[in-house]
Amino acid sequence: MFSRLTVRRWLQSATVCLLLLVMLGAADSSSRFGRLGHEMVCVCGCGQILLECNHVGCPDSDRMIGELRQQLASGSSDTATLNWFAAKYGPTVLAAPIRGGFDNVAWITPLAVFLLATAGTGVLITIWRKRTNRQMIAAGMPMAPPPMDDDLRARIRKETEY
Repeated sequence: MFSRLTVRRWLQSATVCLLLLVMLGAADSSSRFGRLGHEMVCVCGCGQILLECNHVGCPDSDRMIGELRQQLASGSSDTATLNWFAAKYGPTVLAAPIRGGFDNVAWITPLAVFLLATAGTGVLITIWRKRTNRQMIAAGMPMAPPPMDDDLRARIRKETEY
């Protein structure tokens, strides 16, 4: 049998879990503003993130931040807001490409090039190693250099001493 205290704790735990689940979906509008503001670049030419533009006397950041607030107040989605800015200022206003369509190429291409270059380098090294081994065998050379004898080592040490 469950004691009254155990049932009470289970109910409290269930209530806390339920509140956590409900609050997970809650989004703070200021966090949305901050997130979108960090996904764009100020167009004044400083190359900084929009909300972090510390360019003294920047002619664009205040206006763009105001436009961002207007877009969020109008209830447009994140993608629609970013598309609006990209349409107005060009795609260079985006700090990172938007997911979807041709922008996926911008995300995938650097990784694909890195992986292909790494694999190509490995294949090239393997081919060179096999070719070198075949040439050494054809020339009748041993695969490993012959071990040095002690007289040769002593002579090398003597000749390289100052």
